[in-house]
Order: sequence, then C-alpha cells, then structure tokens
Amino acid sequence: MKQNPPRIGLACCMLLAGILPGTFGLFAIDWPHGDAKMVANFGWNNEGRPLLGVVFEAQGSIRAADQGEFLYTRGQEDTASRMPSPLGAWIALDHGDGMVSIYSRFEEPGRINLSGDVYQDRTIASAGQSGWSRNEGVYFSIFDRKERRWVNPSMIITPTENTDQPVIQSVELKNSEGRSINPAQTRNISQGHYTISVNAFLSLPDLALAPYQILCYMNGVEIGALNFETFSARDGVLMVYRNGLVPVKQVYVPYPGFEVGEVWFTRGQATLEVIARNIQGNARSLSFRLQVD
Repeated sequence: MKQNPPRIGLACCMLLAGILPGTFGLFAIDWPHGDAKMVANFGWNNEGRPLLGVVFEAQGSIRAADQGEFLYTRGQEDTASRMPSPLGAWIALDHGDGMVSIYSRFEEPGRINLSGDVYQDRTIASAGQSGWSRNEGVYFSIFDRKERRWVNPSMIITPTENTDQPVIQSVELKNSEGRSINPAQTRNISQGHYTISVNAFLSLPDLALAPYQILCYMNGVEIGALNFETFSARDGVLMVYRNGLVPVKQVYVPYPGFEVGEVWFTRGQATLEVIARNIQGNARSLSFRLQVD
C-alpha cells in the first residue's frame, strides 16, 4: 500500500466535540467529489493505526457533502507550533443532530466565504496536497459529536460499487508464550489460549482497501467479530467494536492485519472458520481443521 494518508487524532476529535450543534440534518449526503478514486478507506490499518475516514485521489473542486453550516476552517500554516499539521488545510461543516463532516489535505480555501450556511454540492475547496499526503486529493471523514465517534462514511453514503469478494491473505494464531502458528500449515496445536489475527482486504486494481467486517467461528460458535463501522473516543483512548469496545492499539498491532478475537482450544478436533465481508455483503471464508493435543 503506497498511500500514506494523514491521521486525524483525538485532539481534533475533542475540538469538534466542543462546538455547539447546528440546525441542519443529514438527508441525501454524498461524496465530496464525483470523479475521485478511493485509495484508502475507513478502518484501514495505516502502519498500526486506523484510518478514520476515506482518502481520495482527485483534482478539481471539493464539494459539501450535504447542506449544513460552516464550523471551522484552518489553513495548513495556521498552527500554534512550527510543526506542520497532519491534516494540512481543512474545513468542518455541521449538518445538525451532532453530525460533522471534515474535509482536509486540500489547497488553501482562498477567497471562498467560509461562514454561515452552505448548500449541498457547493464548492468549498480544491483538491490539493497539503498535510501528510503524497498525492493530490482530499481526506473526508464524518464525526458524530453526540456519541463521540468517527463514522464510516460508506454506512450513510452509497458505497463504491464492488462485486468482488474480499481477500483473506493470512490467518495467524498466537499462543500465550508469543509463538505464532499458521493454521494453513500446522494442523496440530497445543491446547491453550490463542489470539487470532487476520490479514484481509478488498482487492482493487493497484491497491487494497479495508473490509467492512471480519468474523471468526470455532465449531460454529462466533468467537470474534470486528466491525469497521465506528471508532469511539473513551477517556482519551480510541476504541473499535470487536465483540464490545476494545482499544484500537490492541486490534491494530498485527500490521497489516487485525487482531480479530481470542479463543481457548481444548483437546480434540476443532474447526476454525474466518469470514471477511465487504459493505455490499460479498464475503469470502476460509476453514481450518485442527487437532488440539
């Protein structure tokens, strides 16, 4: 994966959480650029950290995803320190009911009047290469201030059409002593506690995207369910839903894969099944028949 998207951290999350709600609602929200190429998506393992939005390669105008109200704009040089911002130039729009859309890494807004109400599809910036980005485009994300969480835009905007099944590149079991086992190559394992890591992705020409969901079953019983729907801020810690909220640091450690669940193997035969699914519902599964000694 060549793309190195910028990171939106908890500091930005706290800033947006403190802004007063607007009066507009999300209705027919759309992507901020009609002809853009998605090169990294929500939940992607970005060198051990999750991507909290969608990165597009694009040229030309960046549009408001829905009607709303300008909340905040920041130029790439507007910083209290001398360090560059990972977002570069960015804009936040309030759409009501706590929902905020954020557009970043573009060219400076210039002479555009960034105040008051904004209608859907209004040009608010031009695609660019500010912040921690390598290619011209825009980084788009959605934050829910009521629930203090980042939302997968593909849940509320028509996702990019993709009829292909996800790819499950590898599955790894790690025991309590830190030993890694590939269940595709090792059929006999010792009983005990294991963590399950899965490297799964959506394969598109020249790039890979994060799946929407990864599930694990042992003998038909669900033991792990990682969903890339939201990331929540809890007491300064970013959390992801995996059979309940867990710190993203735990889930994203096995870069470029994900720690999907934990299991206790007892003596006998066990069937481990892993399923990866995209947001359109297309799925791929792998099963492993194991002898536990």
